[in-house]
Amino acid sequence: MLNLLLFFIGMLFLIPKKIWKTSWFEYKQIFSYHYVYLFIIIVVVIVHLLEVNIFDPYTTNLIGRNFTPNIQIIEDGVVYWFSQNWTPVLVYFFVFIYIVLYPFTLWFSLLYFLIADERKAMKTFAYTLVIIYAIALPFYLFFPVTNVYIYYGSASALNVVIPGVEQFFYATTTNNNCFPSLHVAMALLVAKTVSLTGNKRFIYFAYFCAICVICSVIYLAIHWITDVIGGILLTFVVFYGVKRFIKET
Repeated sequence: MLNLLLFFIGMLFLIPKKIWKTSWFEYKQIFSYHYVYLFIIIVVVIVHLLEVNIFDPYTTNLIGRNFTPNIQIIEDGVVYWFSQNWTPVLVYFFVFIYIVLYPFTLWFSLLYFLIADERKAMKTFAYTLVIIYAIALPFYLFFPVTNVYIYYGSASALNVVIPGVEQFFYATTTNNNCFPSLHVAMALLVAKTVSLTGNKRFIYFAYFCAICVICSVIYLAIHWITDVIGGILLTFVVFYGVKRFIKET
């Protein structure tokens, strides 16, 4: 229901009116260009789901070690402190950001790139996504890092606000795929690729969402600060590398 509401709000305020003048024939031509990049994105999603549900449990047992204490020694209890000083209003707000707004920005941005025929943005998103995930995957498989609230045995803010949501949530990730933060990396990737479109409203919205996602993973004690820094650096380095490559070619 919330995603449907956000969809209508997005279509009303984020989509330029000129797009609605595009004919069905033009959309057919547009899709003929974008379907390759959509296919690439779908393949990455499938690989991620296989990693989470099949390969990760095996490699975790094979490694037989968790690297979270190494990060905890560096950071101490900085992020854990937030979980002990939650404000109900902020908890509900950041859970909404994490569970509802974040996934909405992912699929809605791709929809926008498609219907607005934003070729550079779509191509950059697809290529950057592949490289980001290719770099992150070995860490998820061989460098398990448990999220903060599970490591400290704290309550899950996600389950407090939406009871039972973790059962669905952990079908798309694991509690030890923390470094680097894919939520942070993807939120920033959306913001950076939307910035290529020139749509100021959408750009402001995407950056607002990215900042909120970064704050949410820390405030809700999901990711370590190290995970966040890793996600930020990964996205910026890969994005500008891909952007430069596309410009030169």
